[in-house]
Amino acid sequence: MVGKFIVFEGGEGCGKSTQLKILQRHLEQSSQWQALRQSGLVTGLVTTREPGGTPLGQTLRQLLLQQGEDGLISSQAELLLYAADRAQHVEQVIRPALVANQWVLCDRFTDSTLAYQGYGRGLDLDHIHQLNHLATGGLTADLTLWLRLDAAQGLARTQRRGNPDRMERAELAFHQRVHEGFASLAQQHPDRIVPIAAEGTIDAVSEKIQAVIDQYFQQWYPSRLTA
Repeated sequence: MVGKFIVFEGGEGCGKSTQLKILQRHLEQSSQWQALRQSGLVTGLVTTREPGGTPLGQTLRQLLLQQGEDGLISSQAELLLYAADRAQHVEQVIRPALVANQWVLCDRFTDSTLAYQGYGRGLDLDHIHQLNHLATGGLTADLTLWLRLDAAQGLARTQRRGNPDRMERAELAFHQRVHEGFASLAQQHPDRIVPIAAEGTIDAVSEKIQAVIDQYFQQWYPSRLTA
């Protein structure tokens, strides 16, 4: 595989989806990206999300996030539904794109399962690691951008948006545990996970992300980029 796999992670309301779209535009307009395209080192850019990055995933997303109070999902069932979404996603979208020398920008991946179902729901972390490995075939992100935001502040953002989904309706204590989970994962994997303070304006956060990406451009393609 020659393509690069970049994942956006974080709690509710941290701005992942917005920042992913901004980075997509930044890359497509940057001279560095154009140089990579012209050299043939990359062939394109794919944006996707979990859950919901495939037709099957769209159905699973409805089950996982739009379920009403009369249709409760057990923690174990929730975990397995996310794993099913991921297995299909990796096989149908992510791995083929990477093999084709494309970059993949993904809204959530394996760290979300560890943070939400592991730290948040209290499920066994070793079992989740095993399930993640099974669903991905061992695929990991080249870079994970963790948009770090206080859980209460993030939930306040989602409330201002209105129409909260099933995850956003969970109690604050759950989201605080999720935040602690992401923090723990960032400490465990400093070579892959880069924390991005997400309290500021959209532009301020995007500038931080673009600075990180510029550094990784130089790390990944040190002799192929022009100034």
